[in-house]
Amino acid sequence: MSAALVLKLAPLTARRLDNFRANRRGFWSLWIFLALFVLSLFAELIANDKPLLIRHEGTFYAPVLFAYAETDFGGDFPTEADYRDPYLKKKIEADGWIVWPMVRYSFTTVDRNLPVPAPAPPSGEHWLGTDDQARDVVARLIYGFRVSVLFGLALTLLSSVVGVAAGAVQGYFGGKTDLIFQRFIEIWGGMPTLYLLIILASVVEPNFWWLLGLMLLFSWMALVGVVRAEFLRGRNFDYVRAARALGVSDVTIMSRHILPNAMVATLTFLPFILNSSITTLTALDFLGLGLPPGSASLGELLGQGKANLQAPWLGLTAFFVLAVMLSLLVFVGEGVRDAFDPRKARR
Repeated sequence: MSAALVLKLAPLTARRLDNFRANRRGFWSLWIFLALFVLSLFAELIANDKPLLIRHEGTFYAPVLFAYAETDFGGDFPTEADYRDPYLKKKIEADGWIVWPMVRYSFTTVDRNLPVPAPAPPSGEHWLGTDDQARDVVARLIYGFRVSVLFGLALTLLSSVVGVAAGAVQGYFGGKTDLIFQRFIEIWGGMPTLYLLIILASVVEPNFWWLLGLMLLFSWMALVGVVRAEFLRGRNFDYVRAARALGVSDVTIMSRHILPNAMVATLTFLPFILNSSITTLTALDFLGLGLPPGSASLGELLGQGKANLQAPWLGLTAFFVLAVMLSLLVFVGEGVRDAFDPRKARR
């Protein structure tokens, strides 16, 4: 971080950033996780069964972005080209060239030319082997990692908004409002979440957005207690009473005067909530109640490892990817917690 940027920041913010950087494990875990996540956002350019670029008869084509018919490359059929077909590849390379992604398989691509029955062990063609449906494990890991992180981020963001709003209303108004909300949360929180998810998943065909909405019904309660305590404490501060006496609206007081203090405790919980969201999705996919069949999923890969003990690379690969991803998030959470700790001296 440059000195000019630090000088523009408030002293408290600069101290927190310095504390986070001082936690080397959390600091480097954040950068490693961000690097992996950014790479997964470009999964189509890393693992795909369509070439990145083709030059044929002096014309350039981008199959990874656009669909082309087989006849465009001298083929016989007007349907979309199958670039893995040896006949079509020979046609293209006769008067041009092909640039393939690093991994020549997408998460749905079935390799019908395996020399051994699926699941195939790791090889030069399939770096981490294939699953029991002859799909490349590396490709499914890249796409599955992206889906898991995006799902976790979306669920964390939405549940944080709902949880912070509910906790703010409880803590600021107190009295009967707080009492009614607390009784409702006790009843709602005591419901068997996993069993309800299993029952509802067996009734409605699950998808990404359906699972997100269903899990949001229960995940928003994680931050209510923390935010409620901060608002109960902050509503009695002198500057809050002065603002109320001057006629400032409750919404303005809550958002400008109390919420910034409550967000300090909230931000320290976000990495752990993200960790929990990813774990929940993985568990549902492992049980077969998560994303639709065929979707790239780390939990589904774990389930395949359990069902194919003769192929240990399936279970071990999914385990190590989950272990590394969740460990990085825990280390980031510890770094954020230390950064907001007022007892930490500025370095």
